[in-house]
Amino acid sequence: MKHINKDNIGYSVITEWFTDQNWQPFNWQQEVWDACLAGKNGLLNAPTGSGKTFALFMPVLIDWMNTYPDSYQDQSSNGCRLIWITPLRALAKDLEAAMQQVVDDLGIPWRVQRRTGDVSSSVKQKQKIRMPEVLITTPESLHILLAQKEYPKRFKNLSTVVIDEWHELISSKRGTQTELGLSRLRGLNPGLNVWGVSATIGNLDEARDVLLGVDDDNPPPVTIQADQSKTIHVHSVLPDDVEKFPWTGHLGTNLLHKVLPILDKSGSTLIFTNTRAQSEIWFQQLLEAKPDLAGTIALHHGSLDRNIRDWVEDALHSGLIKIVVCTSSLDLGVDFAPVDTVIQVGSPKGVARFLQRAGRSGHQPGADSTIWFVPTHALELIEASALKDAVHDKKMETRDPILKPYDVLIQYLITLAVSEGFRPETIYREIKQTFAYQTLNRREWSWILDFIQTGGRSLGRYDEYNKVIVDDDGRWRVWDRTIARRHRMSIGTIASDSMLRVRYLKGRTLGRVEEWFISQLNTGDTFWFAGRNLELVKIKNMTAYVRRAGGASSKVPSYLGGRMSLSSNMSDRLRRKLQDARSADTASVDLQTIKPILDIQNKRSIVPAPGQFLIEKSWSKEGCHCFFFPFEGRYVHEGMSALFAHRISKIMPISFSIAMNDYGFELLSDQDIPVQEAIDRNLFTEEDLVKDIMGSLNDTELAKRRFRGISQIAGLVFKGFPGNQKKGKHLQMSSGLFFDVFMEYEPDHLLIRQAYDEVLNEQLDEARLRKSLQRIHTQEVILKEIDRFSPFAFPIFVDRLRERLSSEKLIDRVMKMQKELEKE
Repeated sequence: MKHINKDNIGYSVITEWFTDQNWQPFNWQQEVWDACLAGKNGLLNAPTGSGKTFALFMPVLIDWMNTYPDSYQDQSSNGCRLIWITPLRALAKDLEAAMQQVVDDLGIPWRVQRRTGDVSSSVKQKQKIRMPEVLITTPESLHILLAQKEYPKRFKNLSTVVIDEWHELISSKRGTQTELGLSRLRGLNPGLNVWGVSATIGNLDEARDVLLGVDDDNPPPVTIQADQSKTIHVHSVLPDDVEKFPWTGHLGTNLLHKVLPILDKSGSTLIFTNTRAQSEIWFQQLLEAKPDLAGTIALHHGSLDRNIRDWVEDALHSGLIKIVVCTSSLDLGVDFAPVDTVIQVGSPKGVARFLQRAGRSGHQPGADSTIWFVPTHALELIEASALKDAVHDKKMETRDPILKPYDVLIQYLITLAVSEGFRPETIYREIKQTFAYQTLNRREWSWILDFIQTGGRSLGRYDEYNKVIVDDDGRWRVWDRTIARRHRMSIGTIASDSMLRVRYLKGRTLGRVEEWFISQLNTGDTFWFAGRNLELVKIKNMTAYVRRAGGASSKVPSYLGGRMSLSSNMSDRLRRKLQDARSADTASVDLQTIKPILDIQNKRSIVPAPGQFLIEKSWSKEGCHCFFFPFEGRYVHEGMSALFAHRISKIMPISFSIAMNDYGFELLSDQDIPVQEAIDRNLFTEEDLVKDIMGSLNDTELAKRRFRGISQIAGLVFKGFPGNQKKGKHLQMSSGLFFDVFMEYEPDHLLIRQAYDEVLNEQLDEARLRKSLQRIHTQEVILKEIDRFSPFAFPIFVDRLRERLSSEKLIDRVMKMQKELEKE
């Protein structure tokens, strides 16, 4: 344990630097400095814009100055001392500038550099020869470094690793990838100082333990919280006239006329939408409603070209533009000091996401934040009321870690094999100290080693899957240059559908859209993308060539998996707010606004109390409709609806159409649905849950879809070299072939097992589904037979229509039905 002396030169120089900036270090920043200098590892819980960078960068400088008190300004070429891992490249740019400014001010001859996908190859080559003292990188780029020859030499002087925005990584395979990278760096440098930075989440201590691993020899870790309370002002944009039978089709644009005055009064504004398609629509509609906005408004989402996004970020920072319509691509990112106001369009689906977006305004220590909530349909005002409560109690969602993904481990072992090689016993000890792989047993380890060496039982006859060879020294290595090159190009855990580049015939790239969307278009068709109306000219080499088009276009690219679901935290708050809504004397302006809807709901059915579970049964020309209202979110409803349909079909042969939203789901059949009999036969039991849910779905097809991503990460399927990438249907055929072969000849294959586990635990959220059934089992079941749809049921019915009607026909049908329902 190091002795801390606050009168030492490092502390003196840093505190003097703060004074020169007319700043004073916060107490919590100094607490972090003390912990770091004492050799402790830990987690800093601090919001973006609070000064967290200086909390963890300064102790590295203090330690350096204390080590070289007389020559800290003369020591150069010191090797890599600090690695700062960030989930977003957008964060890296600002960090690089801020850190370099500090060392320049202090006269320390350190270089701060980025190593991310957008850094030039010449810079990366120079880093091979001489590493900067501070390296800012991403999880993927760290693993690319581990895949290079002589990587241990580059990290021999490493003293500290900081993982920024850890809450964004923990519940993804990128988080697991980070854990593995840290395990190797710790193996090279046993005394490594490791810190994470996280926004507030519901399981901070667990998040810290996941990051730091399960090595009992390390000193007890610490969690330090920034004692900075931030005032957040939440306002709702309320409709003048509430639709008695709300639906989600207009995506909030019917309130555009109320949003424009907010934009006029604000100096600068971020408008957050939940999907990329929604951001395109809002951008288009804002310009149509107020053409004067041209030149002051921009679009920002993850499918736009990196150069476009960089320009938007810089233009907002400099004040050149004042409005940005964006998605989660700006949940994190550069320090937008000019932003005054944030507008959230539609439910953010979670408290943490809402507060994080609110924090983008007043993005400095001590500044207030202002956010406006724009409902996409009237019932979302219940969520608006719940979010206003959440601002005060700050009870956040948990972020659950991923456990034992075999595909990520396989990729990691090949990464080590293509560089310096590895000794299995050494690496096994290291990965067993990670949280993700602490339960990895010897049988699984042996299977994985056999898989990377021979391809396993199913692929042993094919040379390209015999990747790793054991050399005379006992090291496991990849000698084949083609295998090594393909692997280095495939490092990463973000598996998505194939994307086509969208590019002008003569000019720049605009961004990327998913292949399935472009495949629906013919040459000459127009679509709206990157804030422009474009005409498809041709498709060649995974590139869609376009030119500007006149007129209007109704087609906007949508992205598979774009729809989010309510978090369990928001679901719980929503159910509690429904109880407030039942009270006639509620003080909430949001609940008062939707009182006419709730009055009709009570007249036709009921607004369920906390101890009640509502089912509505009605008839139409289509058949028998049963609407169930768990208020648990779309993902849980996906599994629950299939489960209930399966259990009802055991009573009598019956087929269903299923539709759902975040509040409930519909079972539709051309026969009378025996729902009361199903209830009497224990419809809501959790017994045989896994068996029934897998029997209710085409579990093989679901697993095959999950396996597509797994096969890419594990290196079974190669996307192709730049300029010669494989089409999505070819990748799908390749992964599907592997799946079928493994199912037939090696059904106990670990990657097959992983695919089924992911379906159950991630796609269907079996743990949350089980809790929901336990709750429903204790409630009074209210089965209401009604002659017409209720306001709660109507939006679910419309969601099903959307799948088979064009936008124009859907709007006509919905408006006609609304008038009929309101008359009645």
